[in-house]
Amino acid sequence: MTQRRLAEVAAKVGVSEATVSRVLNGKPGVSDATRSAVLTALDVLGYERPTQLRGERARLVGLVLPELQNPIFPAFADVVGNALAQRGFTPVLCTRTAGGVTEAEYLELLLEQHVSGIVFAGGHYAQKDASHGHYQQMMSRKLPAVLVNAAIDDLAFPRVSCDDAVAVEQAYGHLTSLGHKRIGAVLGPTDHVPSLRKLEAINRCGGADVEHAMFSLEGGQAAATKLVQRGVTAIICASDPLALGAIRAVRRAGLDVPKDVSIIGYDDSAFMTCTDPPLTTVRQPIEAMGRAAVELLANQISGNAVAPDELLFEPELVVRASSAPAR
Repeated sequence: MTQRRLAEVAAKVGVSEATVSRVLNGKPGVSDATRSAVLTALDVLGYERPTQLRGERARLVGLVLPELQNPIFPAFADVVGNALAQRGFTPVLCTRTAGGVTEAEYLELLLEQHVSGIVFAGGHYAQKDASHGHYQQMMSRKLPAVLVNAAIDDLAFPRVSCDDAVAVEQAYGHLTSLGHKRIGAVLGPTDHVPSLRKLEAINRCGGADVEHAMFSLEGGQAAATKLVQRGVTAIICASDPLALGAIRAVRRAGLDVPKDVSIIGYDDSAFMTCTDPPLTTVRQPIEAMGRAAVELLANQISGNAVAPDELLFEPELVVRASSAPAR
């Protein structure tokens, strides 16, 4: 390694260049904590580890998110990042964007960095029609991983999910108690497992006029426009951005929220108290879910057996001003 790179790693860790050199050459006299910090700094700075040290995984953990537009994902990254840091891991944030780096390509990059494990949120595992080959690759390598929210059936990873059925029961019960009979719902794509769970729960509750949409404000507006034209008096949405799009659709139709149409979101992401009107929504307990995901991952990294089960967390209906009695 060049003198400049040695200096860069030493500065990153806050140790002498001689200490970095001792770690890279496998010499004694360096504490485990310092050795781990030097190797992590190498990984973070993008330098190759010496051949004899490549078998060791870094104290890096990948955090793969679908987007940062929906405020629930930055909030989740914050919880997971803090929980990882408390355990001595460094999170590596990977965000998919349309036409950008794919989930499978991020996995390749993370494997090259010798990550200790990966936390996925809102990934392809939640879509039945998406490609799942990279998950099979992780399973064959026995790479520790945790999936956040509902997944397709044949992936043997531990999962941390919010209970979609309970979320719908809470929202639907709230609307029926307000006298609503013509209820609509805006859910995610037709192959999206959490949305399918919500659809099953809606049908058990008594049914609704359902539209599927991409998870965006524009998707919510387009889907809700159709529901409003068909005369619904309330709409349950599968995310807060979808709900904000639905509010816009109601207003574009010359109607009022909640006087003419009640709207309920899902997540209780940041600033939903500041919308007009403040949004009634079903809160995901992301603090508890994020900490549970990190605990499950840390147990796997430590070599403890973790069952590939799904932990279901209870959501909570938060009633604000976007829902009201049916006219």
